[in-house]
Parts: sequence; structure tokens; C-alpha cells
Amino acid sequence: MKGSGLRIYAIAYLIFLYAPILLLPLFAFNSGTIIAFPLKGFSTDWFSQMVADATLRRAFTNSMIIAVSSALLATSLGIFAARASTRYEFPFKGGIMGLIMVPLVLPEIIVAMSLLVVLLAIGIELSILTVIVGHTLLCMPYAIAILSTAFNSLDQSLEEAAYDLGETRWSAFRLVILPLVMPGIISALLMSFTISLDEFIIAFFLAGNEPTLPTYIFSQLRFPKSVPVIMALGTVLVAISILLLATAEYFRRRGVARTGQKDTGGFI
Repeated sequence: MKGSGLRIYAIAYLIFLYAPILLLPLFAFNSGTIIAFPLKGFSTDWFSQMVADATLRRAFTNSMIIAVSSALLATSLGIFAARASTRYEFPFKGGIMGLIMVPLVLPEIIVAMSLLVVLLAIGIELSILTVIVGHTLLCMPYAIAILSTAFNSLDQSLEEAAYDLGETRWSAFRLVILPLVMPGIISALLMSFTISLDEFIIAFFLAGNEPTLPTYIFSQLRFPKSVPVIMALGTVLVAISILLLATAEYFRRRGVARTGQKDTGGFI
């Protein structure tokens, strides 16, 4: 009975959590302008309007530039941080790593306001670059968490064998270690990309006059006629997020299989 009750609770919780997302494509393909039942008819006009919107295209371009740049920076920095924390001992290691991971527990609005005050104080103009800085700071802890697991699963004897065969530290890292942790690197990239693409608060504070997808969506919700277009945009973003999540899970399972570990569950 206890198991059945827990199963019912889990199913009800998932329905409550994902039912609104499942409604997005229903209203995105609905010809009516009012988001309500009953549906009027099938239409793809909202997707056509979405593609024709110049401001939306600009916001999408900005978000893609920010997400790709933030993912690359956060993952690159995360590789060095994860490698150092899992392989070497150095003074104040726990404090330094704890400081890097602080954005995981700090409210985003505090991080955004702090960055805004600092950037304005030193005279840096708000732009896409300032958003990239904020998103890199936010995504780094997630990348480090994923990469630390990947580096911890490595067999150090493989690295030592590379040294015995005449490889330098750099060549051993490039030829032996990086290929083994590549699934973790790809997972960190995809996770950082998704977090940056969906992030609103830091973009709202640091973007200046440059729109991003989250800030564009927020600005359009006040106009009832724009809501169906937002539904179409939300449908596209959900599809992209599912694709990225599935890709990250594929590489995670590939990494688990390569290292011979027991799969205890992951993203999916």
C-alpha cells in the first residue's frame, strides 16, 4: 500500500508539473486569439508571425550568442576547476571551491544586483557582453558539478601509464584524459547552454537595451494579441530543451559505459 501511494503521488506531481507545458502546443496551433477552451481550429499562423517578428529575431540572435558564449566559457573554466579540485591538493582548496559554487545557493536577484552595481561603478556599459559575464558566473557551478563527477571516475593509473610512456603533463591531459571525460564536457556544455538560454533575472538587469528571449517574452505578456505567438515560441523552446536534454543524457550514458561504472540514473 505504501508503494502504491507513493507511486500515485509521483504521477500526480508529474502531471501537475508538466500539464502546463503540454498545453503550449495545443494553443500554439489553435487559430483563436484567446487562450481558453474550447479550441477553434488548427492553424500555423502564429509560427509565421513569430518568424516575421524582427524584434523576436533579434532577441533570439542575442540569446544564442549569449548562451553559446556562456556555455563555452563556463565549461572551459569548469574543466580547469574540476581538474584541480579532483586531482591536486592546494591551500584553502575547500574555501576556494565553496566560493566558486556560491552562485548555486545565492538568489539570482542578489547576484544580478551585485553585478549591476559593480559594472556601473567601474564604468562598463550594459550590453550582451555583461550578460555573458553574468551567465558564465551562474553556469560555472553546474559545469563544475558535472565535470567533477567525470574527473572523479577516471582511473589515475591510465594517466600514470601515459607518463611512463614518455608523455608530458599536457600531452597526457590532451590525449588521454580529455577523450575520457569528453561525454562529461559535452553534458556540461549542453546544460550550461540550456541554463543560459532560459535565464531571465540576470539578463533583465544586465542586458541594457539589448533584448533576449526571456526579456522579450516578459515584455509581450502584457499584450493579449501577442500571447498566441508566445505560445508558439514556447513550443519551439520546449522542443529545443528536450532535444538538448536527450543529447546530454546520451553522452552521459556513453561516458558511464566507457568508464565501466554502474549507471545509477541521470537526467532521464
